[in-house]
Amino acid sequence: MALTRRELLETGIGTVSVLSFSLLSFPGLEKLAKAAETETVAEIPVIWMATGSCSGCSVSLLNSTSPSIQEVLLGEVLPGKHVSLGFHATVMAAAGELAMDAVGKIAQEHKGQYVLVVDGGISVKDDELYCTVGEVDGRRVSAYELVRDLSRDALAVLATGACASFGGVPAAPPNPTACVGIGRRFKHEGIDTPYVNIPGCPPHPDWIVGTIATLLLGGLEALGLDELHRPAPFFRDTIHDNCSLRGHFDRGNFAQHFGEHGCLLKLGCKGPITFSDCGIRKWNGGTSWCCEAGHPCIGCCHPEFPFEQSLFAPVEPADLPFPAAYPSAVEGPPSKDVDTGTYVTLGLIGAGAFLAGVGVTAAATRLQAEEEPEVADPSPPEGTE
Repeated sequence: MALTRRELLETGIGTVSVLSFSLLSFPGLEKLAKAAETETVAEIPVIWMATGSCSGCSVSLLNSTSPSIQEVLLGEVLPGKHVSLGFHATVMAAAGELAMDAVGKIAQEHKGQYVLVVDGGISVKDDELYCTVGEVDGRRVSAYELVRDLSRDALAVLATGACASFGGVPAAPPNPTACVGIGRRFKHEGIDTPYVNIPGCPPHPDWIVGTIATLLLGGLEALGLDELHRPAPFFRDTIHDNCSLRGHFDRGNFAQHFGEHGCLLKLGCKGPITFSDCGIRKWNGGTSWCCEAGHPCIGCCHPEFPFEQSLFAPVEPADLPFPAAYPSAVEGPPSKDVDTGTYVTLGLIGAGAFLAGVGVTAAATRLQAEEEPEVADPSPPEGTE
């Protein structure tokens, strides 16, 4: 059996301080832990491996609110199932030989039954010299080696964060340590263990806990993984689809400088090309999120993050009319860059599609073409991209 909740409290997670407060200092947790000793639940061992990372993903997980991280560790993430966090070097008290023994014990006793969470990019250059996670019998063990061996016998592997999913910041050009994401290493090593990418820098705690719970409840099929192995419930729509500033985009009201009110597209917002539900879920217990705080989406869930160009380089919205074709929301004469006929055409098309569907849209387009045969090209003015 993996570490019990009592062992967990005595030897690992329970002895660590999180923001200067022991987990047991929270009201009711000691009572919850004692009650758990008499329950019969299925223990799901979890090994959390931090490789080339900044620990931001771990900090994000510790900020989970519904459920809280205390409830995840001490309670049942699902009725009758408890997550037994057997190894997490960032927050556990054990270190050195004791910690490495814990990893080996779980892997041996729960072959094919444990969940491996990888946090950080995998460095493969110079015999994996740039990320050593421990020693076994006096021999250094690299993150790449340990993740590779643990992955083969895992029930599933969760690549948590942008770095573990796609390489992220450590893999940014010139990528001196040759960091890669889990998917690329699996393909190179011929590992066929199911894996799930949970991108983000850091990922939302709901994405981590929700993915684990869904995995235990209905298996990989319940996650509805897309072509990039991301769970559909969290990464189905783009940031742009549910952005609180979408109305400004539709009206053509764009912020030209940081601090101005309006759509942030021209300041480099990656919302139109980034799939994530940040705008609906928000952060810090549903308080706010990047764009609502006035900062463009940096696209941390995008496979190419952090991008070769500047994070603030504007992108053209995918499958959407370029914003320069919309009239300005500011009172005054129409812009000379775009012909008035363009505004009328786009207005008729948009109203028709919204009110009556494709048929009315087509009729409105024909009507406009008859009234104004010469319409300006709606493509963006040169230099706006």
